[in-house]
Amino acid sequence: MSNPQHTVIGKISYTNSWPVFHNFHPSSLSYPAEMVSEVPAILNQGMARGTIHVGALSSFAYAALSDRLLLLPDLSVSADGPVKSIMLFSRVPYTQIGHGRIAVTNTSATSVNLLKILLEKAAGCKPEYVTAEPDLDRMMEVADACLLIGDNAIKATWQDQGYIVTDLGEVWKEWTGHSMTFAVWAVNREAARDKPEAIAEIAEAFVESKVRGVNKLAPIIREACSSVGGTPEYWHGYFSNLCYDFGERQQEGLNLYFRYAYELGLLPQEVKMELWSHNLLTRVKE
Repeated sequence: MSNPQHTVIGKISYTNSWPVFHNFHPSSLSYPAEMVSEVPAILNQGMARGTIHVGALSSFAYAALSDRLLLLPDLSVSADGPVKSIMLFSRVPYTQIGHGRIAVTNTSATSVNLLKILLEKAAGCKPEYVTAEPDLDRMMEVADACLLIGDNAIKATWQDQGYIVTDLGEVWKEWTGHSMTFAVWAVNREAARDKPEAIAEIAEAFVESKVRGVNKLAPIIREACSSVGGTPEYWHGYFSNLCYDFGERQQEGLNLYFRYAYELGLLPQEVKMELWSHNLLTRVKE
């Protein structure tokens, strides 16, 4: 059990968030804190219950919990175009999938719902979705196309299996003209109220860690090469392509994603994004 005095910080284990977390050390904070690294589903539950006070979570998970959470400013995992790690593999162009079957991973609601928005709203398709373990060959045995994310998607793009590979970040940008945000940093509203100084220190430390990480990618690239594989050139391109800010451009794109998700019935309510600030709540401009 964690110490009730401690602030509990949630860490997403995906590679794409490493530049924000790499230089973040809870032990160097002046308020007692501990970090838990978990799969997104566990982090989301913790943020919902308030057992995890602050940290990263997927954009769609934030949307489902937005009445309990506030967004931290200046932090996200976004892409203004190709994201390089959320990929649809198919035998025909994605616009021709029609009523076909698509195998999706069970690890990311954000990506699966982005796929549904792009196929159903942009391309007019009405496919059947089946959940499967993230294994390209097995997925393609039972489906006409499959969605892979994160390290599974990256590794699959390194092998040419003869499939058409579609980058969902790129399709979103072509269709909407907007950036797409895949993960955000948020704080539980009660924690923000009860521990304002600790939360302020953590928010500042994350932004400092992000700036250092983005400006000095070499150690993060080395870690990615040793744990996932690939070349330093690949990872330099991958991390440099992502955006870790959460300014107006990212907020506008995420607002649009939430609106479309609501229109398709993927979200039960419209999301009003609220940003945490040390002094007051600021509502994101519609």
